[in-house]
Amino acid sequence: MTENELIQFIQKLEKNTLAENIGIVITKASKEKIEGKMPVDGRTKQPLGTLHGGASVAFAETLGSIAGTINVNYPEEFVVGVEINANHIKSAKSGWVYGVAEPSHIGKRTHVWDIRITNDQDQLVCVSRMTLAVMKSS
Repeated sequence: MTENELIQFIQKLEKNTLAENIGIVITKASKEKIEGKMPVDGRTKQPLGTLHGGASVAFAETLGSIAGTINVNYPEEFVVGVEINANHIKSAKSGWVYGVAEPSHIGKRTHVWDIRITNDQDQLVCVSRMTLAVMKSS
């Protein structure tokens, strides 16, 4: 698939999901790297006015899950999250945050994806690592 075809495929998968509802947009896609952005607005802020840590984790999990999905034989195989961790480094109050998911390991039964989230000034906001299990469809 071309990058445009991958992005269209991802947009169809993300229709009517949490990712769409909080404004996550995939900007670049390949089997080696997924890039996207998420707004820092009323949908993603916590009551004190900064980016909610849970929104960062949802963003990271979305990027990692998309990356895993395009690296398996979907729909005969699919991925599910087994573990995710996140280190929140810096807050964001407005604008966008940008995420990049890259593989640490792509195996037949598991994947490990590293996700880095930065702000509009290219400062590190969050570092996350996600483990996925590869499942067979019934």
